[in-house]
Amino acid sequence: MHARAGQPAQPEDLIDVDEVVSAYYDLVPDPTIPAQKVVFGTSGHRGSSLDTAFNEAHIVATTAAIVEYRRSQGTDGTLYLGRDTHALSEPAWRTAVGVTTAVDARGAYTPTPAVSHSILLANGAGTEAGVRTSGPGLADGIVVTPSHNPPRDGGFKYNPPTGGPAGSDATGWIANRANELLAGGWRDVKRVPVAEAL
Repeated sequence: MHARAGQPAQPEDLIDVDEVVSAYYDLVPDPTIPAQKVVFGTSGHRGSSLDTAFNEAHIVATTAAIVEYRRSQGTDGTLYLGRDTHALSEPAWRTAVGVTTAVDARGAYTPTPAVSHSILLANGAGTEAGVRTSGPGLADGIVVTPSHNPPRDGGFKYNPPTGGPAGSDATGWIANRANELLAGGWRDVKRVPVAEAL
């Protein structure tokens, strides 16, 4: 057990939330720098806005890539979108909500398993037929969370119709397409203002 487990955070543990959120909008990644590209680890892209590794451009490009990927897979049902309480989750959620999504009706934070559960229910879990992974009306989702990563980080994960983490085929395709968009046109991605989307 860590010596400080269960103890209040100390000043050196705290982040400047305003600085982290401002960097999300103000810093634009250079796609020729490997550390500033979209890179998927376990089902998602993670990084800090302060390092120009998780910024608005990343989320616009990644969301657009997910929309293209799901279309290529025939996934045309609801795209569930959830977020946690990390500082970068709210701005990333606001960026991504411009696509057709289902969000928490209260505008509240969404536990990661709730998105998976919603996908599974939409795809037939608990029915006699069981969970479908092909055919019309399939749901999938995005979870905005860096999971256990530090408070300065953001994370953006894709959950396919199985409800679980996306495999490397999906994440590789999405990351490659997101980086293409990052390099040549993320600003041209069609977007809807948050108020209109909601």
